[in-house]
Amino acid sequence: MSNKATNLKNTEINSSNENVNKKRSQFAEVWRRLKKNKMAMVGLGILGVIILLAIFADVIAPYETVAIKQNLRERLQEPSMKHIFGTDEYGRDMFARLIHGARVSLKVGILAVGISIVIGGTLGAIAGYYGGKLDNIIMRIMDVFLAVPSILLAIAIVSALGPNLMNLMFAISISSIPGYARIVRASVISIRDQEFVEAARAIGADDFRIIFKHIIPNALAPVIVQGTLGVAGAILSTAGLSFIGMGIQPPAPEWGAMLSGGRQYLRYSPHVTTIPGIAIVITILALNLVGDGLRDALDPRLKS
Repeated sequence: MSNKATNLKNTEINSSNENVNKKRSQFAEVWRRLKKNKMAMVGLGILGVIILLAIFADVIAPYETVAIKQNLRERLQEPSMKHIFGTDEYGRDMFARLIHGARVSLKVGILAVGISIVIGGTLGAIAGYYGGKLDNIIMRIMDVFLAVPSILLAIAIVSALGPNLMNLMFAISISSIPGYARIVRASVISIRDQEFVEAARAIGADDFRIIFKHIIPNALAPVIVQGTLGVAGAILSTAGLSFIGMGIQPPAPEWGAMLSGGRQYLRYSPHVTTIPGIAIVITILALNLVGDGLRDALDPRLKS
């Protein structure tokens, strides 16, 4: 019995090591293909710079003393050595507000998409795996959500709950759940009858283990791509809601709110509006470039 137990343990260890090595080799292969895509690497570099600026925003420009403190004597100054992006209508440094706004936009985008993927992915996996009436019920509920434009649904939720960071994040995540549910469901349907799933059933694995250990990991590629593009959409939705006064509230810096506050000065101080607008465009472009690159790198049909 002792030898059998030892052999079984060694077999499990070897199997675990093989899985780790396989995952590492798969990651290395994806990274190798991604590096070949020059535009994706440009997007990744831009995104890396934006993330670093957001992380170290308090070090670069303190929030209380630079980003939100008003100085009306320096209002609407043009870009200069003292204020590289100029100042806004209240004399606040535009660069400081821009990098602190990046922190808010990235936080909302990443967390909202993460919540959407977890909830939508779970619902889609259950619907795709079990099928039948359960699939029909879940997907009809998702169709009801899809029938309402996502921005209108987000506006309705924020109007009911009140405009703040948490409610904004919740509204954007709820409106994005149906898309991820449909993507995961389609992937699960194509995977659930494959040989490795049948083998897992044959050795007595329960449905929970099959779904979350065997099926979902093999259905992640389209979710990762859609998630990257979804962060861009979430940032855009955040800016849109803040622009109409239903997102992040002043004096907290947020790109959409900065656009809204500076639009009346567009004729004689265009930098107040154009700079946050350019920041939104560059961030969305970088995320889309990375998403397109990941789509190509994760597509098995493009393996050389």
